[in-house]
Amino acid sequence: MKRFLFFSVVLAMVAAPAFAADAKIERTWKSKCASCHGKDGKGDTDKGKQLKVNDMTASDYTKKFTDEQMKKAILNGVNEERDGVKKEMEPYKDELKPDQIDGLIVFIKGLSKPAK
Repeated sequence: MKRFLFFSVVLAMVAAPAFAADAKIERTWKSKCASCHGKDGKGDTDKGKQLKVNDMTASDYTKKFTDEQMKKAILNGVNEERDGVKKEMEPYKDELKPDQIDGLIVFIKGLSKPAK
C-alpha cells in the first residue's frame, strides 16, 4: 500500500507541470490567437471570417501546414494575399518565448480532427 501511495504521489508530481504548461498555453491561445482563430480553432469569429482564416480543426489542416510553417507564421506574422483575400497576422517573435510557440503548435495540432 505504501508503494502505491508513493508512486501515486510521484505520478502526480510529474503530471502537474505538464498540466500547468497546457493551461498556460491555453491562456496564451486565448489571449493571442482566439480573437481571429476562435477559442476552438474554427476561425468562426468576425475577424476570422473577414480574413478567411483556415479551420484548424479540419483533418487536413496539419497536412497543409508543417510545424515549421506554423512556427514561421507565429514568429514573423503573415502579410500576403491568398485567393483574393489579404491575410494579415501580427508577428509574435518579440512577445512569445520559444517554448510558448512550440506549445501553441502542439495545441493547434490537437485541434485537428482525425481523417475519416
